[in-house]
Amino acid sequence: MGGPSAEREVSLSTGRECAAALRVAGFEVVEVDAGPDLPSRLAEVAPDVCFNALHGRWGEDGCVQGLLEWLRLPYTHSGVLASALAMDKTRSKAAYRAAGLPVVDSLLAARDTVAAGHVMPPPYVVKPNAEGSSVGVYLVQAAANGPPQLGPEMPAVVMVEAYVPGRELTCSVLDDRALCVTEIVTEGWYDYHAKYAPGGSRHVVPAELPDEITAACLDYALRAHRALGCRGLSRTDFRWDDTRGLAGLVLLETNTQPGMTPTSLSPEQAATCGIPFPELCRWIVEDASCGR
Repeated sequence: MGGPSAEREVSLSTGRECAAALRVAGFEVVEVDAGPDLPSRLAEVAPDVCFNALHGRWGEDGCVQGLLEWLRLPYTHSGVLASALAMDKTRSKAAYRAAGLPVVDSLLAARDTVAAGHVMPPPYVVKPNAEGSSVGVYLVQAAANGPPQLGPEMPAVVMVEAYVPGRELTCSVLDDRALCVTEIVTEGWYDYHAKYAPGGSRHVVPAELPDEITAACLDYALRAHRALGCRGLSRTDFRWDDTRGLAGLVLLETNTQPGMTPTSLSPEQAATCGIPFPELCRWIVEDASCGR
């Protein structure tokens, strides 16, 4: 849990919640804040299983997975390749397209180029190609006179993505089974604050959608999970322009380490499907392995 990424605080929250649930489920739990001494800490603890509650770079992009493979310590969630692929938004879109899944147009551009002038007609979104939790996301409105003034948190190369109007939907996959669809309702942009602050957003679960859209979300989420090679728990996010019917539904990204905080979506979806949080965490632990 924890670690050095931009999502450190979210990861600490996920770690605390999962540790508490695993103790309720009867496991002996040692909480490790991942730092440069992680290999020696793991050797000291000598766990039967590593529950990966890290988010963002190093914890969700294949890095810690590679370390755990090297140490031959069974771990949870997706393996090296699926984690790296899902974290890279451009490459994961290529995998979605190859699987026949709908995605929105995007391009990679230098941060300075994006800040100097519009690289695609507004409205569009600028985001890091390899971060999560809406860290460093800029929405450029249709009426914007100039390009976004990107902050120092943005990497040298960023993704610029056409903005898709409509509703925010998400669907978790557990054990190769799509659970259910949630609609996320906010007053504005679904940013970091809306995701993690109490009251920042409202979740409608199961989402009140036409049967065709619910079925498509379940199908697309499972196909995305498989296309990327995910294991255990994942969550795929969508935008749906309800004025266009099924043609208005597009995939945004797949999260291989979904948040497990008090405001997180995947535990809520599991509970809706009759899986209490301690049972969910138990399943994730018992699914752990190397060679994922």
